[in-house]
Amino acid sequence: MILLIIIGVILLIASFTSNNPNNPLYKLVQPFKIFGVILILLGIVSSAFKQIDAGKVGVTSLYGSVQPSVLESGLHLINPLLDVTDFDIQTQNYTMSAIHSEGAQEGDDAIRVLSNDGLEVVIDLTVLYRISPESAPKIFKQIGVNYTDKIVRPVTRTRIRDNAVYYDAVALYSTKRNEFQQRIFKTIEVDFRQRGLILEQLLIRNINLPSSVKASIESKINAEQDAQKMTFVLQKEKQEAERKRVEAQGIADYQRIISMGLTDKQLQYEQIKAQKELAASPNSKMIFMNGKSAPVILSDK
Repeated sequence: MILLIIIGVILLIASFTSNNPNNPLYKLVQPFKIFGVILILLGIVSSAFKQIDAGKVGVTSLYGSVQPSVLESGLHLINPLLDVTDFDIQTQNYTMSAIHSEGAQEGDDAIRVLSNDGLEVVIDLTVLYRISPESAPKIFKQIGVNYTDKIVRPVTRTRIRDNAVYYDAVALYSTKRNEFQQRIFKTIEVDFRQRGLILEQLLIRNINLPSSVKASIESKINAEQDAQKMTFVLQKEKQEAERKRVEAQGIADYQRIISMGLTDKQLQYEQIKAQKELAASPNSKMIFMNGKSAPVILSDK
């Protein structure tokens, strides 16, 4: 756009300087004027229209003076002399990680903090944030377009270090992790809001403890798991013992009831029934009566 205007001005100057019949370019004076005027008009018209892509806003400035209003996404007719800077208002993320290929910066970019018990804890973190559209002129004027390195990174790292001193290393790693995350979210959110940024989410991806502390935690966890396993085994054995006791008591009660209910006549009747069933069997058999009678052998042959 500006280039078209510059080329048009050059053509007009060349047409005026060549406006001499003895000049070899005299025949091109009129075409230079026509093309010069056309290019200048195209440049002015093109500069008067500005397209803002979806998910962005435009901040306008005139000779270094930032205008308070912003251009929303779409096509706008503006002053050709205005300079428009695009700002992304979509959700952005900034990751600080010990893994070289994961962070926003090359190399180990994890946050190293000192806990309440004096141990160094390494934290991997991702910040999700976005620019407040109405605050874009303020950011452009006070911070510039490089707000990630000037605000997001230093504020996040500082606030994490400031809040980590309230927790010991083991608590950060286990029981107090969610509380720590909520605490740093609140403090970072306030700082971001004052500078025109909106903090959406703070994700603690990993917390690494010194190897000696980690080994101690793992040993404690294993001991607790062994204790829980032994408690389960003992409880199961108690249940099995109770089941056997109930079963034995049931058998004893059954035998007691049977012994109390049987009489000599009933036993004699049951004996006769059994002998009749044996006698009806097709196989050879020997039946012994009571001691006063001789044995009787019954056969189907």
